[in-house]
Amino acid sequence: MKMGKGHVGVTLKKVDDPDEIKIIKLNRRNLPPGKYKKIGYESRQVFDIEISRMVTEYQAEILEDSNGNQFVAPFPEGVTKAVQYGGDLKAHSVYMSQYQLIPYKRIQEYFSDQLGIPVSEGSIYNFNQEAYGSLEPFEVNANEKLAGSALLHADETGININGDRHWLHSASNDLWTNYFPHKSRGSEAMDSIGILPLFGGVLCHDHAKAYYKYSCIHSLCNAHHIRELEGVWENDKHQWARDTKSLLEEMNRAVNEAGGMLEAGESEKYRQRYRLILKNGEAECPPPDKANLKGKRGRVKRTKARNLMERLIEFEDDALRFMDNKIVPFTNNLAENDIRMTKVQQKISGCFRSMEGAKYFCRIRSYLSTCRKQAINLSQALQLLFRGELPDFVG
Repeated sequence: MKMGKGHVGVTLKKVDDPDEIKIIKLNRRNLPPGKYKKIGYESRQVFDIEISRMVTEYQAEILEDSNGNQFVAPFPEGVTKAVQYGGDLKAHSVYMSQYQLIPYKRIQEYFSDQLGIPVSEGSIYNFNQEAYGSLEPFEVNANEKLAGSALLHADETGININGDRHWLHSASNDLWTNYFPHKSRGSEAMDSIGILPLFGGVLCHDHAKAYYKYSCIHSLCNAHHIRELEGVWENDKHQWARDTKSLLEEMNRAVNEAGGMLEAGESEKYRQRYRLILKNGEAECPPPDKANLKGKRGRVKRTKARNLMERLIEFEDDALRFMDNKIVPFTNNLAENDIRMTKVQQKISGCFRSMEGAKYFCRIRSYLSTCRKQAINLSQALQLLFRGELPDFVG
Protein backbone atom coordinates (compact mmCIF):
# COMPACT_ATOMS: atom_id res chain seq x y z
CA MET A 1 0.00 0.00 0.00
CA LYS A 2 1.40 3.37 -1.04
CA MET A 3 1.58 5.77 1.89
CA GLY A 4 0.93 9.50 1.59
CA LYS A 5 3.69 11.97 2.28
CA GLY A 6 4.45 12.16 5.99
CA HIS A 7 2.83 8.81 6.82
CA VAL A 8 4.94 6.03 8.27
CA GLY A 9 4.14 2.50 7.16
CA VAL A 10 3.96 -0.40 9.62
CA THR A 11 5.36 -3.80 8.69
CA LEU A 12 3.28 -6.75 9.90
CA LYS A 13 5.54 -9.31 11.58
CA LYS A 14 4.96 -12.92 12.58
CA VAL A 15 4.21 -13.72 16.20
CA ASP A 16 5.68 -16.63 18.15
CA ASP A 17 2.38 -17.64 19.77
CA PRO A 18 -0.43 -17.71 17.18
CA ASP A 19 -3.93 -18.28 18.57
CA GLU A 20 -4.64 -21.14 16.18
CA ILE A 21 -2.48 -23.41 14.02
CA LYS A 22 -3.99 -25.16 11.02
CA ILE A 23 -1.91 -27.93 9.43
CA ILE A 24 -2.15 -28.22 5.63
CA LYS A 25 -1.17 -31.68 4.43
CA LEU A 26 0.08 -32.58 1.00
CA ASN A 27 -2.04 -34.93 -1.07
CA ARG A 28 0.62 -37.54 -1.82
CA ARG A 29 -1.46 -38.95 -4.64
CA ASN A 30 -0.59 -35.83 -6.62
CA LEU A 31 3.18 -36.35 -6.14
CA PRO A 32 5.50 -38.30 -8.46
CA PRO A 33 6.07 -41.92 -7.41
CA GLY A 34 8.76 -42.37 -4.74
CA LYS A 35 9.51 -42.38 -1.02
CA TYR A 36 9.02 -39.16 0.96
CA LYS A 37 9.82 -38.07 4.52
CA LYS A 38 8.45 -35.05 6.37
CA ILE A 39 11.17 -32.41 6.97
CA GLY A 40 9.10 -29.53 8.37
CA TYR A 41 6.60 -26.83 7.46
CA GLU A 42 6.47 -23.51 5.65
CA SER A 43 4.34 -21.12 7.70
CA ARG A 44 2.25 -18.11 6.82
CA GLN A 45 0.18 -16.08 9.29
CA VAL A 46 -3.10 -14.24 8.77
CA PHE A 47 -3.97 -11.46 11.23
CA ASP A 48 -7.69 -10.97 11.74
CA ILE A 49 -10.12 -9.99 14.49
CA GLU A 50 -13.17 -11.58 16.02
CA ILE A 51 -15.85 -9.14 17.17
CA SER A 52 -18.31 -10.93 19.41
CA ARG A 53 -20.45 -10.56 22.50
CA MET A 54 -19.50 -12.59 25.55
CA VAL A 55 -22.12 -13.14 28.27
CA THR A 56 -21.04 -14.83 31.49
CA GLU A 57 -23.83 -16.23 33.65
CA TYR A 58 -22.99 -16.83 37.30
CA GLN A 59 -25.16 -19.45 38.99
CA ALA A 60 -24.76 -19.34 42.76
CA GLU A 61 -25.50 -22.68 44.34
CA ILE A 62 -28.28 -22.73 46.95
CA LEU A 63 -28.25 -25.30 49.74
CA GLU A 64 -30.99 -25.93 52.23
CA ASP A 65 -30.54 -27.68 55.56
CA SER A 66 -33.03 -29.98 57.28
CA ASN A 67 -34.58 -27.02 59.06
CA GLY A 68 -35.34 -25.19 55.81
CA ASN A 69 -32.53 -22.63 56.13
CA GLN A 70 -31.04 -21.70 52.78
CA PHE A 71 -27.43 -20.80 52.06
CA VAL A 72 -26.39 -19.13 48.79
CA ALA A 73 -22.84 -19.15 47.43
CA PRO A 74 -21.41 -15.60 47.24
CA PHE A 75 -21.22 -14.00 43.81
CA PRO A 76 -17.88 -12.53 42.67
CA GLU A 77 -17.14 -9.01 43.87
CA GLY A 78 -18.88 -6.45 41.69
CA VAL A 79 -21.54 -8.83 40.40
CA THR A 80 -24.52 -7.20 42.11
CA LYS A 81 -27.38 -7.16 39.58
CA ALA A 82 -29.39 -9.68 37.61
CA VAL A 83 -27.99 -8.14 34.41
CA GLN A 84 -25.08 -5.69 34.20
CA TYR A 85 -22.19 -4.51 32.04
CA GLY A 86 -18.71 -5.94 32.55
CA GLY A 87 -15.53 -4.00 33.23
CA ASP A 88 -13.94 -4.69 29.85
CA LEU A 89 -17.00 -3.34 28.03
CA LYS A 90 -16.89 -0.20 30.17
CA ALA A 91 -13.17 0.19 29.48
CA HIS A 92 -13.78 -0.18 25.75
CA SER A 93 -16.52 2.46 25.86
CA VAL A 94 -14.35 4.94 27.77
CA TYR A 95 -11.46 4.34 25.37
CA MET A 96 -13.67 5.16 22.38
CA SER A 97 -15.32 8.14 24.06
CA GLN A 98 -12.44 9.84 25.86
CA TYR A 99 -9.43 8.79 23.81
CA GLN A 100 -10.71 8.24 20.27
CA LEU A 101 -13.26 11.06 20.79
CA ILE A 102 -16.13 9.14 19.18
CA PRO A 103 -19.52 10.75 19.92
CA TYR A 104 -21.88 8.92 22.29
CA LYS A 105 -24.44 8.22 19.55
CA ARG A 106 -21.87 6.46 17.36
CA ILE A 107 -20.58 4.42 20.30
CA GLN A 108 -24.14 3.34 21.01
CA GLU A 109 -24.55 2.27 17.37
CA TYR A 110 -21.24 0.39 17.45
CA PHE A 111 -22.24 -1.72 20.43
CA SER A 112 -25.64 -2.42 18.90
CA ASP A 113 -24.55 -3.13 15.31
CA GLN A 114 -21.24 -4.90 15.89
CA LEU A 115 -21.86 -6.69 19.17
CA GLY A 116 -25.60 -6.91 19.61
CA ILE A 117 -25.41 -5.21 23.01
CA PRO A 118 -27.84 -2.41 23.88
CA VAL A 119 -25.96 0.46 25.54
CA SER A 120 -27.67 3.79 26.10
CA GLU A 121 -25.98 7.18 25.90
CA GLY A 122 -26.73 7.53 29.60
CA SER A 123 -24.79 4.34 30.33
CA ILE A 124 -21.82 5.60 28.30
CA TYR A 125 -21.87 8.79 30.37
CA ASN A 126 -22.03 6.71 33.57
CA PHE A 127 -18.98 4.66 32.48
CA ASN A 128 -17.02 7.91 32.09
CA GLN A 129 -18.27 9.10 35.47
CA GLU A 130 -17.14 5.85 37.10
CA ALA A 131 -13.69 6.12 35.52
CA TYR A 132 -13.43 9.73 36.70
CA GLY A 133 -14.22 8.77 40.29
CA SER A 134 -11.78 5.86 40.30
CA LEU A 135 -8.98 8.11 39.03
CA GLU A 136 -8.95 10.54 41.95
CA PRO A 137 -5.91 8.82 43.57
CA PHE A 138 -4.09 9.01 40.23
CA GLU A 139 -4.75 12.75 39.91
CA VAL A 140 -3.49 13.43 43.44
CA ASN A 141 -0.35 11.42 42.74
CA ALA A 142 0.22 13.03 39.33
CA ASN A 143 -0.07 16.53 40.76
CA GLU A 144 2.44 15.73 43.49
CA LYS A 145 4.89 14.30 40.94
CA LEU A 146 4.52 17.32 38.65
CA ALA A 147 4.88 19.84 41.49
CA GLY A 148 8.08 18.13 42.62
CA SER A 149 9.65 17.71 39.17
CA ALA A 150 12.75 19.52 37.91
CA LEU A 151 11.12 20.63 34.65
CA LEU A 152 7.49 21.43 33.91
CA HIS A 153 5.74 22.44 30.69
CA ALA A 154 2.59 24.55 30.94
CA ASP A 155 0.02 25.71 28.40
CA GLU A 156 -3.67 26.57 28.15
CA THR A 157 -6.31 26.65 25.43
CA GLY A 158 -9.85 27.92 25.18
CA ILE A 159 -12.74 25.45 25.41
CA ASN A 160 -16.49 25.83 25.03
CA ILE A 161 -18.65 24.56 27.90
CA ASN A 162 -22.35 24.76 27.06
CA GLY A 163 -21.77 27.89 24.98
CA ASP A 164 -19.55 29.72 27.48
CA ARG A 165 -15.82 30.37 27.14
CA HIS A 166 -13.62 28.45 29.58
CA TRP A 167 -10.00 27.34 29.63
CA LEU A 168 -8.27 24.00 29.72
CA HIS A 169 -4.93 24.14 31.55
CA SER A 170 -2.12 21.68 30.99
CA ALA A 171 0.90 20.91 33.17
CA SER A 172 3.16 18.09 32.04
CA ASN A 173 6.61 16.60 31.68
CA ASP A 174 7.96 13.54 29.88
CA LEU A 175 6.29 11.13 32.37
CA TRP A 176 3.17 12.83 33.76
CA THR A 177 0.26 14.90 32.47
CA ASN A 178 -2.43 16.98 34.18
CA TYR A 179 -5.36 18.63 32.40
CA PHE A 180 -7.87 20.76 34.26
CA PRO A 181 -10.81 22.94 33.09
CA HIS A 182 -11.52 26.32 34.67
CA LYS A 183 -13.49 29.48 33.94
CA SER A 184 -10.32 31.55 34.32
CA ARG A 185 -7.20 31.65 32.17
CA GLY A 186 -4.92 33.20 34.79
CA SER A 187 -3.54 32.62 38.25
CA GLU A 188 -6.96 32.00 39.83
CA ALA A 189 -7.15 28.77 37.85
CA MET A 190 -3.49 27.89 38.35
CA ASP A 191 -3.78 28.38 42.10
CA SER A 192 -6.88 26.18 42.30
CA ILE A 193 -5.18 23.36 40.38
CA GLY A 194 -2.45 23.45 43.03
CA ILE A 195 0.63 22.47 41.01
CA LEU A 196 2.38 25.77 40.24
CA PRO A 197 2.12 27.25 43.77
CA LEU A 198 4.24 24.30 44.98
CA PHE A 199 6.59 24.12 42.00
CA GLY A 200 10.26 25.13 42.37
CA GLY A 201 11.92 23.85 39.20
CA VAL A 202 12.12 25.24 35.66
CA LEU A 203 8.75 26.20 34.16
CA CYS A 204 8.61 26.25 30.36
CA HIS A 205 5.79 28.35 28.91
CA ASP A 206 4.80 30.85 26.20
CA HIS A 207 5.15 34.03 28.31
CA ALA A 208 1.56 34.34 29.52
CA LYS A 209 1.91 36.91 32.34
CA ALA A 210 0.13 34.75 34.92
CA TYR A 211 3.03 32.30 34.94
CA TYR A 212 5.39 34.98 36.21
CA LYS A 213 3.44 35.18 39.44
CA TYR A 214 5.16 31.98 40.52
CA SER A 215 8.64 32.18 42.03
CA CYS A 216 10.22 29.36 40.05
CA ILE A 217 12.79 29.50 37.24
CA HIS A 218 11.22 30.44 33.90
CA SER A 219 12.04 29.31 30.38
CA LEU A 220 10.32 30.77 27.32
CA CYS A 221 9.23 28.84 24.24
CA ASN A 222 11.45 29.76 21.30
CA ALA A 223 9.10 28.13 18.81
CA HIS A 224 6.74 31.01 19.66
CA HIS A 225 9.56 33.54 19.27
CA ILE A 226 10.52 32.14 15.86
CA ARG A 227 6.92 32.30 14.63
CA GLU A 228 6.59 35.89 15.83
CA LEU A 229 9.95 36.88 14.32
CA GLU A 230 8.88 35.35 11.00
CA GLY A 231 5.72 37.43 11.14
CA VAL A 232 7.65 40.65 11.77
CA TRP A 233 9.98 39.91 8.85
CA GLU A 234 7.14 39.00 6.47
CA ASN A 235 4.92 41.95 7.43
CA ASP A 236 7.43 44.70 8.25
CA LYS A 237 10.66 43.52 6.58
CA HIS A 238 12.67 44.24 9.74
CA GLN A 239 16.15 42.80 9.31
CA TRP A 240 16.64 42.48 13.08
CA ALA A 241 13.75 39.99 13.23
CA ARG A 242 15.21 37.85 10.47
CA ASP A 243 18.69 37.96 12.06
CA THR A 244 17.35 37.08 15.53
CA LYS A 245 15.41 34.13 14.13
CA SER A 246 18.51 32.83 12.32
CA LEU A 247 20.63 33.27 15.46
CA LEU A 248 18.15 31.40 17.67
CA GLU A 249 18.13 28.51 15.19
CA GLU A 250 21.95 28.55 15.10
CA MET A 251 22.06 28.48 18.90
CA ASN A 252 19.71 25.49 18.96
CA ARG A 253 21.89 23.56 16.50
CA ALA A 254 24.99 24.36 18.53
CA VAL A 255 23.35 23.16 21.75
CA ASN A 256 22.23 19.90 20.11
CA GLU A 257 25.71 19.29 18.68
CA ALA A 258 27.24 19.96 22.11
CA GLY A 259 25.00 17.35 23.75
CA GLY A 260 22.41 19.65 25.29
CA MET A 261 24.42 22.49 26.84
CA LEU A 262 27.13 24.98 25.85
CA GLU A 263 30.32 25.89 27.68
CA ALA A 264 30.06 29.22 29.49
CA GLY A 265 32.41 31.01 27.07
CA GLU A 266 30.55 29.77 23.99
CA SER A 267 27.21 30.71 25.50
CA GLU A 268 28.43 34.22 26.26
CA LYS A 269 29.57 34.74 22.65
CA TYR A 270 26.07 33.92 21.46
CA ARG A 271 24.58 36.28 24.03
CA GLN A 272 26.76 39.13 22.82
CA ARG A 273 25.61 38.54 19.23
CA TYR A 274 22.00 38.38 20.43
CA ARG A 275 22.27 41.70 22.26
CA LEU A 276 23.99 43.40 19.33
CA ILE A 277 21.26 42.37 16.85
CA LEU A 278 18.52 43.69 19.13
CA LYS A 279 20.44 46.91 19.85
CA ASN A 280 20.97 47.57 16.14
CA GLY A 281 17.31 46.80 15.56
CA GLU A 282 16.31 49.90 17.52
CA ALA A 283 16.72 51.94 14.33
CA GLU A 284 14.17 49.78 12.50
CA CYS A 285 11.85 49.37 15.45
CA PRO A 286 12.09 52.40 17.77
CA PRO A 287 9.81 52.99 20.76
CA PRO A 288 6.85 55.32 20.18
CA ASP A 289 7.68 59.01 20.20
CA LYS A 290 6.16 60.32 23.42
CA ALA A 291 6.58 63.91 22.21
CA ASN A 292 3.82 63.34 19.67
CA LEU A 293 1.48 61.98 22.34
CA LYS A 294 1.40 65.06 24.58
CA GLY A 295 -1.84 65.34 26.50
CA LYS A 296 -2.84 61.70 25.95
CA ARG A 297 -3.33 59.52 28.98
CA GLY A 298 -2.76 55.83 29.54
CA ARG A 299 -0.17 53.39 28.32
CA VAL A 300 1.65 54.29 25.12
CA LYS A 301 0.67 51.82 22.41
CA ARG A 302 3.50 49.82 20.85
CA THR A 303 3.59 47.80 17.69
CA LYS A 304 3.71 44.01 17.82
CA ALA A 305 7.28 44.18 16.56
CA ARG A 306 8.29 46.57 19.33
CA ASN A 307 6.58 44.49 22.00
CA LEU A 308 8.44 41.41 20.78
CA MET A 309 11.77 43.22 20.76
CA GLU A 310 11.29 44.53 24.30
CA ARG A 311 10.28 41.08 25.51
CA LEU A 312 13.38 39.49 23.98
CA ILE A 313 15.55 42.14 25.64
CA GLU A 314 13.90 42.12 29.06
CA PHE A 315 13.57 38.33 29.29
CA GLU A 316 16.88 37.41 27.69
CA ASP A 317 17.80 34.91 30.43
CA ASP A 318 14.48 33.09 30.10
CA ALA A 319 14.66 33.00 26.30
CA LEU A 320 18.26 31.71 26.24
CA ARG A 321 18.20 29.44 29.29
CA PHE A 322 18.28 26.39 26.99
CA MET A 323 21.97 27.12 26.25
CA ASP A 324 23.11 26.86 29.88
CA ASN A 325 20.86 24.25 31.51
CA LYS A 326 20.82 20.74 30.05
CA ILE A 327 17.27 19.94 31.12
CA VAL A 328 15.78 23.06 29.51
CA PRO A 329 14.40 22.54 25.99
CA PHE A 330 14.46 25.03 23.13
CA THR A 331 10.66 24.96 22.83
CA ASN A 332 7.52 24.25 24.80
CA ASN A 333 6.45 21.71 22.17
CA LEU A 334 5.79 18.98 24.75
CA ALA A 335 2.98 21.07 26.25
CA GLU A 336 1.62 21.95 22.82
CA ASN A 337 1.61 18.28 21.80
CA ASP A 338 -0.07 17.28 25.07
CA ILE A 339 -2.85 19.82 24.60
CA ARG A 340 -3.40 19.25 20.87
CA MET A 341 -6.03 16.51 21.24
CA THR A 342 -8.16 18.87 23.30
CA LYS A 343 -8.42 21.11 20.25
CA VAL A 344 -9.38 18.08 18.17
CA GLN A 345 -12.11 17.26 20.69
CA GLN A 346 -13.56 20.75 20.32
CA LYS A 347 -13.56 20.46 16.54
CA ILE A 348 -15.41 17.14 16.70
CA SER A 349 -17.90 17.88 19.46
CA GLY A 350 -18.10 21.68 19.32
CA CYS A 351 -18.38 21.99 23.09
CA PHE A 352 -18.67 20.21 26.39
CA ARG A 353 -22.25 19.98 27.61
CA SER A 354 -21.31 20.66 31.22
CA MET A 355 -18.37 21.42 33.50
CA GLU A 356 -18.73 17.86 34.87
CA GLY A 357 -18.22 16.44 31.38
CA ALA A 358 -15.14 18.62 30.90
CA LYS A 359 -13.72 17.41 34.22
CA TYR A 360 -14.34 13.77 33.26
CA PHE A 361 -12.53 14.31 29.96
CA CYS A 362 -9.57 16.09 31.57
CA ARG A 363 -8.93 13.56 34.34
CA ILE A 364 -9.34 10.53 32.08
CA ARG A 365 -7.15 12.09 29.36
CA SER A 366 -4.55 12.95 32.00
CA TYR A 367 -4.44 9.27 32.96
CA LEU A 368 -4.26 8.03 29.37
CA SER A 369 -1.59 10.56 28.40
CA THR A 370 0.48 9.55 31.43
CA CYS A 371 0.06 5.84 30.69
CA ARG A 372 1.26 6.38 27.14
CA LYS A 373 4.33 8.21 28.45
CA GLN A 374 4.93 5.32 30.88
CA ALA A 375 4.73 2.81 27.95
CA ILE A 376 1.50 1.20 29.20
CA ASN A 377 -1.12 -0.04 26.72
CA LEU A 378 -4.13 2.26 27.02
CA SER A 379 -6.79 -0.44 26.71
CA GLN A 380 -5.08 -2.47 29.42
CA ALA A 381 -4.79 0.65 31.60
CA LEU A 382 -8.56 1.17 31.40
CA GLN A 383 -9.28 -2.51 32.02
CA LEU A 384 -7.16 -2.30 35.18
CA LEU A 385 -9.14 0.74 36.27
CA PHE A 386 -12.48 -1.06 36.05
CA ARG A 387 -11.05 -3.94 38.05
CA GLY A 388 -10.35 -1.49 40.87
CA GLU A 389 -6.62 -1.34 40.22
CA LEU A 390 -4.09 1.25 38.99
CA PRO A 391 -0.70 0.70 37.28
CA ASP A 392 2.36 0.26 39.47
CA PHE A 393 3.71 3.74 38.66
CA VAL A 394 0.85 5.29 40.65
CA GLY A 395 2.24 5.35 44.17
